[in-house]
Amino acid sequence: MENNVSWDVKGDWKAKGGWGVRDSGGRRLALDRWQARLDELCAAHHVPAASLAVLADGNIHALASGVLHRGTGVEATTDSVFQLGSIAKIYTATLVMQLAESGDLDLDAPVVDVLPEFATADAEATRTITTRQLLSHTSGLTCDFTLDTGRGDDCLARYVEAAKGVALDCPPGTAVSYSSVGYNVLGRIIEVLTGQTWDEALKDRLITPLGLTETMTLPEEVLRFRAAMGHLGEPGQDPDLAPAWDLMPRSAGPYGRVCATATDVVRLARMHLDGGTAPDGTRVLAAETVGAMQRREVDVPDKWTVSADGWGLGWTLYDWFGTPGFGHDGASIGQYGYLRVVPEAGVAVALLTNGGGARQLYAALLRELLDELAGVRMPDAFAPAAQPPAVDIAPLTGTYTREGVVITVSERDGTPHLVYEFVDGMKDFSPPLEMDLAPVSETVFAASGAGPSFSEDWMPVVFSTLPDGNGCVYVGMRAAPKTS
Repeated sequence: MENNVSWDVKGDWKAKGGWGVRDSGGRRLALDRWQARLDELCAAHHVPAASLAVLADGNIHALASGVLHRGTGVEATTDSVFQLGSIAKIYTATLVMQLAESGDLDLDAPVVDVLPEFATADAEATRTITTRQLLSHTSGLTCDFTLDTGRGDDCLARYVEAAKGVALDCPPGTAVSYSSVGYNVLGRIIEVLTGQTWDEALKDRLITPLGLTETMTLPEEVLRFRAAMGHLGEPGQDPDLAPAWDLMPRSAGPYGRVCATATDVVRLARMHLDGGTAPDGTRVLAAETVGAMQRREVDVPDKWTVSADGWGLGWTLYDWFGTPGFGHDGASIGQYGYLRVVPEAGVAVALLTNGGGARQLYAALLRELLDELAGVRMPDAFAPAAQPPAVDIAPLTGTYTREGVVITVSERDGTPHLVYEFVDGMKDFSPPLEMDLAPVSETVFAASGAGPSFSEDWMPVVFSTLPDGNGCVYVGMRAAPKTS
């Protein structure tokens, strides 16, 4: 397949010989110019490969750049498959909302009503956590509990059983804290209510009705396609191959294990733009359900890590200087994906990459693309204030703890300092990360050296207060309460 293609609304692809198409505003979408820009940005930010799909004026246009594997030199094409990481959460949320729409699931009833085996380390939380809280990351369940429970169809059931003793980040309903554990619980709810595995339910209820022929969940299914290999390395350098293509267990499915082309990701987004219908008229969700997913459930203190202003039922929500949008980010080992949707303009963009300065590529490309296609102004890159405020760090110093992570905030030679240390089951994930903190405001600080997944150049560190008066710190959208 050509690297520069366009699909009509029925999903047929047509090669484009470097010419342009018009978007809904009558402006010319110059595919040859955007191909050159994609190539330029990939080279500048050491991104081995990128696949870009854009929905504009009812048509999907796709571009690709670079190589899928720096060792073999296999070229990236528009039909290349990437790991989506947490963009998978949107697929899971869509399935959950189908069940809520049909009356099989009450979003506001306790999870234990449908999943009696569900439990947490806190008995009261176990009794009260709802499906709505799982969807909106307000359940208090932690994020980083990865467990390989095998390749069997019981992998999610075994995961939920093993997660019973995992500590909460915060009490349910008190704060937002990004939770992959919560989405695995949602995946298990889907299994119980449908009588299928999560993979089967996704295929029958979403992939097939939408004609997503280049979307799959299992590695053996990926073998039929050109697949991207993840790459890891230091910022500003060409990255090396990740230690393996597939480092996620099957039990990671509902929160992070979907593989797809950028075009198929945009096809999913188009269904949400089109009021829940597939291009052939098949209804996947009711329009009211689609709208409910995009309504704000909670504000977020950390508005920079994933560019979020709030969270809906699955979707990350954006406010681009008055223009609303929704989408999601995703990361696996050395692969990073970004989905942005501007409903007012009927525009959706998916960018999938396999390493290097992916966040920098995303920021530069989508700032230009969304401005041209939708008149959207995205925020500037997160960074320290030009004139940093004078901040007393003393009230913020101490130890903050969540599952698998200990964060220590101190002052060294007059400079705020943070140590991010992986412990317990995550202790071998990475050596401790040390970084100085530059103040942005009294509660927001900029730290360097976080890597391409979380930031362009600076990582946000956001201090907040829980309703019980205890302090917490947000790193990577995860809340870590103060413990000493």
